[in-house]
Amino acid sequence: MNRICELLNIQYPILQGGMGNVSNAELASAISNAGGLGTIGAGTMSPEEIENLIIATKGMTDSPFAVNVPLTVASNVKEILRLLIKHKVEVVSLSAGNPAPYIPKLKEHGLKVICVVASVYHAKKAEAAGADLLVAEGYEAAGLNSPYETTTMVLLPQVSKSVQIPVIAAGGIADGSSMAAAFALGAQGVQMGTRFIATKEAPFHERYKTSLVEADDTNTLIVGRSTGKIRRIYDTPYAQKLIQLEKNGVSPEEFITHTSEDHHILGAVKGDLENGFINSGQIAGAISDVPSVKDLLETMMKEAREAVSMLNNRFI
Repeated sequence: MNRICELLNIQYPILQGGMGNVSNAELASAISNAGGLGTIGAGTMSPEEIENLIIATKGMTDSPFAVNVPLTVASNVKEILRLLIKHKVEVVSLSAGNPAPYIPKLKEHGLKVICVVASVYHAKKAEAAGADLLVAEGYEAAGLNSPYETTTMVLLPQVSKSVQIPVIAAGGIADGSSMAAAFALGAQGVQMGTRFIATKEAPFHERYKTSLVEADDTNTLIVGRSTGKIRRIYDTPYAQKLIQLEKNGVSPEEFITHTSEDHHILGAVKGDLENGFINSGQIAGAISDVPSVKDLLETMMKEAREAVSMLNNRFI
């Protein structure tokens, strides 16, 4: 049996990435009910908001789901983690910070801990700290990103060879063939964010979904290099405003204000692409439809098996 499926008690080795502040119970539960691992993204939400999401998700699925906590972004990490223990959330994903101080307490209470890493060094540190699984996230991924700019194809095999615990690939995954490629590079599972936005159950504005379906391979860009707050977003009118701000010498503090979650919600939930931004991975150019989550996962598994079979035929 696949190690990811065994550890997380799921049917398919496909995880939802944490989409902070725009997560909802409907999408997370749909993914878990379809056999993957749905994820609530804590982002900058208050502990009360997160607790309400946990309760709502539990009411919509009996299957495991995760909560992603971005450690340097979340407003009250210790309180959020106490909530996860209180509600017996089976899986916690830790990103954007040092997970080592939090892992022992979570594991003491039986939670499985996933750590998101962008380098071999951090992968080894997370394993030594007690992580159960790793997500190796390449530079193709949407949203907050690593300053290393290492792509998934380069990062994944190096991380996989450097640790003993299972590794999940993130960044550039949207279909069965990219999933099969990730497995060939050492992954035992995949994590997707952008692809799950373009599904029927996703709570995002239609302009967001339409943008992804209409995207080509050059429709995402990186903002924040000049401020050290790197983020991959979709190329919209507001994205161009952010680019211009950087050209004009915006301060890190001012840039944070212009990329706050208020602006994210304006774009992703309200569809205001002139005053808000939408996160998007480079894989957007490969998205051409808006299926149900169930259809997406079943299609991906079928495509992945076909891709492996095709490769076997090519090598014979």
